[in-house]
Amino acid sequence: MPHPNPPRTGPDAIWAPWRLDYLERLGDAERSESAAAPGTASSSNPTRRGDLCFLRAAWLEPGGDIANHVVVRSPHGLILLNKFPYANGHLLVALGEGRPRLLDYDPPQRRHFWTLLDAAVDIVETALQPQGVNAGINQGRAAGAGVPDHLHAHVVPRWAGDVNFISVVGQIRVVPASLEAMGERLRAVWGRIGERWGALLED
Repeated sequence: MPHPNPPRTGPDAIWAPWRLDYLERLGDAERSESAAAPGTASSSNPTRRGDLCFLRAAWLEPGGDIANHVVVRSPHGLILLNKFPYANGHLLVALGEGRPRLLDYDPPQRRHFWTLLDAAVDIVETALQPQGVNAGINQGRAAGAGVPDHLHAHVVPRWAGDVNFISVVGQIRVVPASLEAMGERLRAVWGRIGERWGALLED
């Protein structure tokens, strides 16, 4: 007899209806860009600033790190807060030079990328003490990449029950910390733990 309540074997889903506005604007921008003349960028695309994706734009603007929610700037890359987070403290990790595929980077670049990812997890775990962390990359549009021309990783802190009644039924997400406040908090943590990563990130 089949069990009336078989155990779940598939992955948990992160239900994030608050990101719908971002996804709709992204889709509208892609349709606009496909219909526009070559070289014409759509100002409605939330992942782009003119001809640059937001990751490359942030990399080229070190003086704007606070406004761009950058937590760590290394010689070759960035750790920054996601403006459209799945959860408080959702970080993005990217190298300054944008390439679409992980293997488009040479081994030293990949080593730096993964070291930045390790450091981002350390920041999140130290600052927020989550019960779990999702960390990984979406390479290519088919894999869910929102910025397919600039590979980046996501680090998402997780807590039991963080996908709760109000998110699923009310389609409302309570994100109690502002990006500015969270940025200050994570940068302060980096000020304490960054020394142990310094030598690794100087390569």
